[in-house]
Amino acid sequence: MLGRRLVLSLLVLCPIFTQGHPQGYLDMDDLSPAPRFTSRGQTYRAVLGDTLVLPCEIQNVGNYVVLWRRGGDVLTAREIMVTRDQRFRLVEGYNLEIRNVMPQDAGDYVCQISAKDNKDLVHTVEILVPPTIRGQPSTGSMTVRKGGSVTLECKASGNPVPTITWTKKGGTLFGGEKTVEGFSLTLDQVDRHQAGVYQCSANNGVGPPATIDINLTILYPPEIQVERSWVHSGEGYEAQLVCIVHADPPAIVQWHHDSFALEPNDRRKMETKGTKHTLSISNVQSGDFGNYSCVADNSLGRAKKYMELSGRPSVVEFKSEPYSRGRDFYNLSWEVTSWPPLEEARLLWRRVQLNETHPMPGKWHDVVLAPNPRTAVVGQVTGDGNKHKASYVIRPLQPGSVYEAVVQARNRFGWGEVSDLHKFYTRGSSESLLEEAANDIMGDAGPHASTKGMASASTPSRPHRTVTPALVLPILVILIAACNFV
Repeated sequence: MLGRRLVLSLLVLCPIFTQGHPQGYLDMDDLSPAPRFTSRGQTYRAVLGDTLVLPCEIQNVGNYVVLWRRGGDVLTAREIMVTRDQRFRLVEGYNLEIRNVMPQDAGDYVCQISAKDNKDLVHTVEILVPPTIRGQPSTGSMTVRKGGSVTLECKASGNPVPTITWTKKGGTLFGGEKTVEGFSLTLDQVDRHQAGVYQCSANNGVGPPATIDINLTILYPPEIQVERSWVHSGEGYEAQLVCIVHADPPAIVQWHHDSFALEPNDRRKMETKGTKHTLSISNVQSGDFGNYSCVADNSLGRAKKYMELSGRPSVVEFKSEPYSRGRDFYNLSWEVTSWPPLEEARLLWRRVQLNETHPMPGKWHDVVLAPNPRTAVVGQVTGDGNKHKASYVIRPLQPGSVYEAVVQARNRFGWGEVSDLHKFYTRGSSESLLEEAANDIMGDAGPHASTKGMASASTPSRPHRTVTPALVLPILVILIAACNFV
């Protein structure tokens, strides 16, 4: 070490000793061309761990000493390595190679020619560091109660400074956003929908992004949803009542019938699959009909939802199109589910008069549909025996008008719920005569449609107008000619 320092000192001081030479002494350096750099100073960016070469190409170096300096430290002098760092070496002359670059290698590197007037070539080195990240909490999980607030944090390092983004696995963030930037993510008034795995990602374009996951658990009392609040079945058949229970901690679920707690037996089964809780009743008896409740308890509270198992008819579902095929009538058809035969159906209809501001409903017309004397049922039974179809021709109606109707059905267990309003429209008096003739030719069944399964409630139909094939062509020709004339 002492010898290396001595050599370095002599190399540096030699030009000083020769500056005071006696008069008449000939300095050969004064006769040689001045040295100059053929490399230019630049900024170099290297990724952590890479190998970097800083060029220092010189013409006419002669006997001048070439140094590499970094700050106040001398790295090399001529071909001698002064620094002890084995990662540094000279290659192909005075080019400085740095292997396995580290963050502390960043800075200015000076290649210097020690002449009468020192000449410097300066390179700036930036070390690009891939991102690293750590989250808060460091455990990677956090728990908070419903209604509270929580802040998730991520701290990242790297060069350039990384950008931090947040995402939620399998879902979206608050407000429906998919990603949010920032070192922290704050959630206020949390509920069960905010629970899940949040991913924090740091990216600065150097290497792959760094990510960590934070699992957020929300503690909340039970929340219940029912698949159907009204369940229809019949004696001897099966029924299923389903409630969906969300709770954390997990809830204990119990079923009640008319306020009495239920236990499994040979006809009752209680199953749980995830959040879905099912009460299955086989061979339904009349005593099984009534109100049921699904009750869920955990350490934070209790929830209850009600359902009805009923043998009454379901809500009527309308099947007819909203636009009538005629001007003064409308064929209303519907379908209803009932295991016992329908004993009665009730139809109410009215005209809706429209003005510039709001509709003005007219008076309700009430029609009771009694069982067909031959079948003793209302409507036509189809499918698996619990579907009942029926229809009724409403007349007389006003052309170009708007009407609405509701239907309700009854079996031996009682009346079903009233249907939703069904709105329908009659044709206007100015519609095409050609369209009416085409309906007649095709045997339009609108005004003459039978009320299947109905008794005297339907209005009598007028005689059907028969158009023979021989008359079809002349009628069409006359109508087309009349349209062309107009």
